[in-house]
Amino acid sequence: MKILLTTAALGAALTLGACGTTVTERAATGGLAGAAIGAAVDSSVTGALVGGAAGAALGAATTPKFDNVNRRQHYDNRAGRYYFYDPGTRRYYWEDGSPRR
Repeated sequence: MKILLTTAALGAALTLGACGTTVTERAATGGLAGAAIGAAVDSSVTGALVGGAAGAALGAATTPKFDNVNRRQHYDNRAGRYYFYDPGTRRYYWEDGSPRR
């Protein structure tokens, strides 16, 4: 039973660790979620500390899709909108993230 709860807690921490757009936000949400889940599973301060540390590390290790991309690289005069190039996908996108065709 304890292994099942630990596995569920780890899965929830991974999911919540992906919240936020910056590394700091993701580490903070991952740490808070991990601490809450660790305390619920282990019912002690040690569980909260371990869960918080693991959640913060996982949150900081994951990165958003458009990390360090200038969303206003180019301006399209006809459309009146800014667009940018994402080297990860090798495609152009409008400033709001939708594909530019």
